[in-house]
Amino acid sequence: MERKEIKISSEKDTRAFAAELAEKAQPGDVIALVGDLGTGKTTLTKYIAEALGVTDVITSPTFNIVCEYKTGRMPLYHFDVYRLTGPEEVYDLGFDEYFYGDGLCVIEWADLIEETLPEETVFVDMQYGRSQEERIYTVSRQEQ
Repeated sequence: MERKEIKISSEKDTRAFAAELAEKAQPGDVIALVGDLGTGKTTLTKYIAEALGVTDVITSPTFNIVCEYKTGRMPLYHFDVYRLTGPEEVYDLGFDEYFYGDGLCVIEWADLIEETLPEETVFVDMQYGRSQEERIYTVSRQEQ
């Protein structure tokens, strides 16, 4: 598994990293965000959406589980799976239609459903750094 560690020191760094992810994104791609509360999962998603040209306001889909945004260069499907009780709910809710669909899926708390994610999922593990602003992102692709 290829792994890359990136030090994020500011919002500007977060925005640049998100722009890089969005630029490479193709329909059917899945980006899995993993990290504790407050590590910036929703913020990173907002910047990915911005880089895709999404004009809608991005909010955490905690109570909806998924929010769909279709105003960018491709649809963005933003998931928050924190409230799911297990991976079987992924199938019950039809998430696979999104995973293999026409847009980019960004999933917060993706470690909770890791075994259901498609091959080639890009994982971004977000950890606190040394300072309040700093984060360490470990980027890897899932192996199956």
